[in-house]
Amino acid sequence: MPLGPVEILVVQFSGNEVKGDIVPAIKELVENGTIRVIDILFIKKDQDGNVTMREINDLDDASFAAFNPIVSEVDGLVSSDDIQQLAATLNNNSSAGVMLFENTWATRLRDAIVDAQGKVVLIDRIPHGVIEQALAAEVQA
Repeated sequence: MPLGPVEILVVQFSGNEVKGDIVPAIKELVENGTIRVIDILFIKKDQDGNVTMREINDLDDASFAAFNPIVSEVDGLVSSDDIQQLAATLNNNSSAGVMLFENTWATRLRDAIVDAQGKVVLIDRIPHGVIEQALAAEVQA
């Protein structure tokens, strides 16, 4: 099955616990067909910089029940090297949720491009700060 664009999202939290408060927002995106969650995992980085990782299957029953309905499949596409690289960006004494997801909203567009014998030659995400600067410059002009 071909995938639409796939992205990784890393959300850092202070302390040793990922906040489940974001689950309803993720669930809404899944239910309305905007994204398909491929993998979710959790990283903890202690005060000394030691890193541990847990997959969704390693969670306690209550946490698993909150996240499980939104993950369509856990493929383990995020490698241990990826985890170490992501963890290097985190502060000590923090936790992070890592989500690999497909932008399913783009699947129809991808199919239309392929059917028209087109080829995407560039797709890139413009950082929010760059957009803010461009908008501020436009207002000043």
